[in-house]
Amino acid sequence: MRKSLLVLLAAMAVWAADDEWAKVKALKTGTEIRVFKKGSMQPVMALMGELTDDNLIVLVKKTQTAIARDQIDRIDARPAGGSRITKETTTKETYPDAKSAGPSPQKGPDVPGTSTSTSVSIGSKPDFETVYRRPTGQPKK
Repeated sequence: MRKSLLVLLAAMAVWAADDEWAKVKALKTGTEIRVFKKGSMQPVMALMGELTDDNLIVLVKKTQTAIARDQIDRIDARPAGGSRITKETTTKETYPDAKSAGPSPQKGPDVPGTSTSTSVSIGSKPDFETVYRRPTGQPKK
């Protein structure tokens, strides 16, 4: 019974690891990613290229680089969002005062007026989200 439970847990761990790699396979080419390699303090900032069962091929400064799967600790991806640019248009109507509704000899009759203003703002990029984390193995005996 105990052995079958251990086999089942090991199979689930392998299946979960493949499931994590499937998340990386779902990323589109050109997605901005951060790759944390074993023993490295700084991540590799790159664009997603291709993915095989053994390697992740990324674009770093217009150069393709292959990173072995067993050398990857974690992969973060920036989600593809909509436009970061937002445009807002405001229209304001003004009406003449009831007291000054009559025409004046210098400027003529008061009429309603309209003013329109448009503002454009640029937002920041969305944060990275972790899509793959190397599964931790059993300690060696």
